[in-house]
Amino acid sequence: MKSLISLWNVLADEFASRCSTSTTLDSKTILGRCEHEGMSFLTITLPSFGKDFQYCLDQGMIVPESFLPFRKSGSCLPSFLRGFMEQVFHLDSGILMDEPDIESILAIRQLTLLFSKIEIPCTPERERKAMSDYIHCDQEVDVKTMQLSDSDLSELSRLGRLLFGPMLSMVDSDIYHEEILPKHGPGATADRLSSNGKYLSEYWTHRLEEVFHFGDFLSPSPAYSQDWSDGINILEPGSELPSRVVSVPKTQKTPRIIAIEPSSVQYVQQGILESVNRAMRRDLIGSFISSDSQEPNQLLAQEGSIGDLATLDLSEASDRVSLMHVCCITRGNPLFQKAILACRSEYASVPGNGIIPLSKFASMGSALCFPIEAMVFLTMIFHGIERERGYHFTDRREIESFVGRVRVYGDDIVIPVDYVHTVVDSLEYFGAKVNRRKSFWTGRFRESCGKDYYAGHDVSIVKFRRRWPSHRQQVAETVSLVAFRNLLYEHGCWATCAWLDEKLRNLLTHFPCIESSSSALGRVSFLGYLAEKEHEHLHVPLVKACVMSSRSPKDPLDGRSALLKFFLKRGDSPRYDKEHLRRAGRPRVAYIKTRWVTPY
Repeated sequence: MKSLISLWNVLADEFASRCSTSTTLDSKTILGRCEHEGMSFLTITLPSFGKDFQYCLDQGMIVPESFLPFRKSGSCLPSFLRGFMEQVFHLDSGILMDEPDIESILAIRQLTLLFSKIEIPCTPERERKAMSDYIHCDQEVDVKTMQLSDSDLSELSRLGRLLFGPMLSMVDSDIYHEEILPKHGPGATADRLSSNGKYLSEYWTHRLEEVFHFGDFLSPSPAYSQDWSDGINILEPGSELPSRVVSVPKTQKTPRIIAIEPSSVQYVQQGILESVNRAMRRDLIGSFISSDSQEPNQLLAQEGSIGDLATLDLSEASDRVSLMHVCCITRGNPLFQKAILACRSEYASVPGNGIIPLSKFASMGSALCFPIEAMVFLTMIFHGIERERGYHFTDRREIESFVGRVRVYGDDIVIPVDYVHTVVDSLEYFGAKVNRRKSFWTGRFRESCGKDYYAGHDVSIVKFRRRWPSHRQQVAETVSLVAFRNLLYEHGCWATCAWLDEKLRNLLTHFPCIESSSSALGRVSFLGYLAEKEHEHLHVPLVKACVMSSRSPKDPLDGRSALLKFFLKRGDSPRYDKEHLRRAGRPRVAYIKTRWVTPY
């Protein structure tokens, strides 16, 4: 923690110099409160200051209930970071200045949210609470869905047909003509299979078999004998493997809850996902939702900070998309609906709570969770827009007029400010939960997909992601620290980078200047790299640097399963990894080695 406090102090001094103020007292506050509160002050209490600051920016004044964990003396402004706050809000009234200092806004956000996403495991109590909240949320979804009237559900169905009918018809065609090409993802599975072991699977489910014949998905060729197909175990609904709910580090305040899907359903989900993404790119709806890039949302957030677009953020987004929501918006495309329900996990195994039935469509971890939730939220958005306008849309040309003004990327939403209140009401009426502290439409601050803007100025920050490494054998922490240093450099925090460079030289010994595309662990610099020697045969520049080295675990695959893996490969180019039939999966161990490498 001492290294983290030192990093904060160096960064604070640099921003103080840039903003012509002092952070001497702020540094004393950090040291004193860390001694009494520990790491939680940096990772929980300090980020709460940053979130309150953003909310006050949006409200245009210091809200009375903000900054409660911090002392206020002689002013409505908190004493902490007062030198920066005085350049943003009026000292006597707390009203936002007409032209606040952009550097001070950036400084406050950077210094308070620096450690907000550090991956430190939560306490067991917080993990148990997160699991309990997961179950409680699913129960709420069930109750909320039961409260919806038939007319409400009909409205979702009508809008679903209007918005997604043509796009889903393309996916229907792929399913009908057996053009869905399945794929195994890189992650874990509920049946705990290895990376190549997924291709050895010899079970299927009855629900999947009704839409996707196992012979087309598990066999590389119809030429294989009947003896093999007789060995396939077709599981009835009551005997299917449930998804496995686990927690992964997110913040020290709360973990992220995800569900690990069984290999059979995940295999089909990935194939349908490709078809959905392909159809989106060919249809009007791809102008509103897409899994390809966050950039459209980010550009709209920048436009909204100087214009009339709002950014909304949803809490527990995927967990509040009910099965009923999805069935309603896909009612006009029964083949697609049957396909996504066939590869949906109906039950989940929750630690400490056993196996529970799911009211939600899917948790994070399902390949279809992201695009389906975006479709549901877009439907609710246009339901709110219709209410504001006072009439129903009957033609897609009316929808087309909102291109460039409405955009959904997962739970990040951009909409026109004129429709905010009815859209928020619509989202919450159908069961979504709008995080009003992270949704912005009143002032000139906007946030979407990891980019933040104030009045058109980029005030995005760099976040410290892992613990400070004490030796280079802590590979993940060391690589993260190098990446953090390089991001800070690109954001112009050069004094802090100089301090980090000294720390990293002591850690790595060799820390040369490189291009960002290099495999070496080095310093990205606008001045370019300096070659230390030339390759004897290739005559390319080389530098001596540390490089992360890892190798996939042994996971041999041959016979029918190896042939299946070959036929499922995308594209015509050969595989980059020539040993994929002997080794596969994520490396269990990584090393940092010193060698001569190209600096680009």
